[in-house]
Amino acid sequence: MGGLRRSGLCRGRKLVRAGRFLLVLLWSLCAISQARAQQRREREPNSAYAERRAKLASNIDGPIVLLGYTGKEVEAQSYLFAQEENFYYLTGHNEEEAALILLPPNGSKAKKDDLEGPREIFFLPPKDPRREKWNGVRMSPSDPGIEARTGFADVKPLPELRATVERLGKVYPNFYTVLPYQRELGGYPHEKESVDWLKQAAPQVNIRDIRGNIIDLRMVKSPTEIVLIREAVKLSDEAQMEAMKMLRPGLWEYQVAAKMVETHAMGGSEAEAYAPIVGAGPNSTALHYDKLGRKVEDGDIVVLDVGAQYSGYASDITRTLPANGKFTPRQREIYEIVLAAQNAAIDAVKPGMDMCRKGDKSVYKIAYDYINSHGKDRQGKPLGQYFVHGLGHNIGLNVHDPGDLCRPMAPGMVVTVEPGIYIPEENLGVRIEDDVLVTDTGHEVLSEKLPRSVSEIEKVMADTEHRNAGGPEAAKP
Repeated sequence: MGGLRRSGLCRGRKLVRAGRFLLVLLWSLCAISQARAQQRREREPNSAYAERRAKLASNIDGPIVLLGYTGKEVEAQSYLFAQEENFYYLTGHNEEEAALILLPPNGSKAKKDDLEGPREIFFLPPKDPRREKWNGVRMSPSDPGIEARTGFADVKPLPELRATVERLGKVYPNFYTVLPYQRELGGYPHEKESVDWLKQAAPQVNIRDIRGNIIDLRMVKSPTEIVLIREAVKLSDEAQMEAMKMLRPGLWEYQVAAKMVETHAMGGSEAEAYAPIVGAGPNSTALHYDKLGRKVEDGDIVVLDVGAQYSGYASDITRTLPANGKFTPRQREIYEIVLAAQNAAIDAVKPGMDMCRKGDKSVYKIAYDYINSHGKDRQGKPLGQYFVHGLGHNIGLNVHDPGDLCRPMAPGMVVTVEPGIYIPEENLGVRIEDDVLVTDTGHEVLSEKLPRSVSEIEKVMADTEHRNAGGPEAAKP
């Protein structure tokens, strides 16, 4: 935004003497300014998005109406616009203020609507040269070749959306959209606003939820999605290796995280998949610790749960390292229990298995039973009580991609396998996490190249020449 910031000039506090004209001008410029887009490095071909839309619309009896994010969901100078996941999954469009209408296919069970033209309509904001001076060129319906660029045969100006919805409301009794739902981290009121808008534009229709249908599609990744996830995993592996090489007593947690984030960015990651977790000593026992405010001490165990995002797709990798390059006997004992539990669970990943907490197809139960039958705490009790979370989750456009963990695994699903033991009274937390692709005959560990065994980790850390160079003083920022 150059020198014009909402927190300063845009509030107008320092412009009282500059006159009413200048104040109005600045407020106008602020209104033009929108969120910068998060630049996805690659994108799937239009045919992939079109295939998903066709599958989604094939079994419904009314229009699917979806609104993308506006770019105004977050008020922060650091905010980079990223499209609503379901909208992006169906369109590949990562610019603000877009909308999508999908009509039931002709010849389907839907009521004959006698509507001519394409069964998909994409809406984009009209060309706005003033806005583009601040945020760069945006797609618009009037752009030459916009149909080929977006993959839609019918691209209309966004102001025509309401009239289109009103017209369809006279033909179809049911509309489909994503209804409001409880997000893991709270999220935005986007769905509520969309539903409220639909109710105003077509008050006579029944509005039904299409989210479950989209989730069913998202759980099984396309070949190109898997390629993008592989790239995110590759960058995460590289960052973990850099951390393994640099870690030593005297560094701050934030310095280790910074090195990993830098490695991601230099490799082409447009963002982190989630806030980096680097927890040393007592912080290793906090599952989602993200304060990064402790200096690493000799004898600490350090959990590094840091994953890159690439072209919108997440990775989720965790390693647990000894700060000084050598596990203590107790650290090694707990680490090897977690590793063996992870190996047992990974070995069981194949089509038909699931991540339920119980049942004869549960890979979670395999990991839990191993942890609970190996090793003890200081009171001689089994360690199962210290495995306090699930075994893993789906991964894709979101690091915790939606989907029922009790659904049987199928080829093309990508899941994390991350058993852990967290013993606060010993300042000892161990988690090992890898991303696993379910294949036709079993599985593939996408992060297999990253060292996991005690001997491999200690060798990498021992071979790092600068480990003992400079001491803690060298770690000061």
